[in-house]
Amino acid sequence: MSNADELLVDVAAIVESEQSNQMSLTVVTGGAVITGRLAPEAVWRQRVSEILRDSDRLGPFAGVFTADEAQDRPDRGGPPTHLHFHVARILQGSMGIPETGGMYRVAIKDVSGWTVGDFSYSDS
Repeated sequence: MSNADELLVDVAAIVESEQSNQMSLTVVTGGAVITGRLAPEAVWRQRVSEILRDSDRLGPFAGVFTADEAQDRPDRGGPPTHLHFHVARILQGSMGIPETGGMYRVAIKDVSGWTVGDFSYSDS
């Protein structure tokens, strides 16, 4: 079991406290490179819930992600344990998947490397 990078935990804590979604980050986790912007967990959960609610097949899962339920969890109050990416892509070769960006949740303890900023793509 790896230990969480304290500096990365501090970055996540600032995102959580400021309710900001402008911090761009690129992480390496489990051999994958994920790049995008961080969002506070409550904002991320709400957005995922909205996306699921709009789906005929996945609508029943929307309630699991609601922010109100997240606040009732007993582990609240400690340092963040996860990064919540939105407008994020998994880098593969010269492209990002999905092209439009996705919603990813990454355990901070599983991040083996990271840098501030995200990667953009061009056809040149």
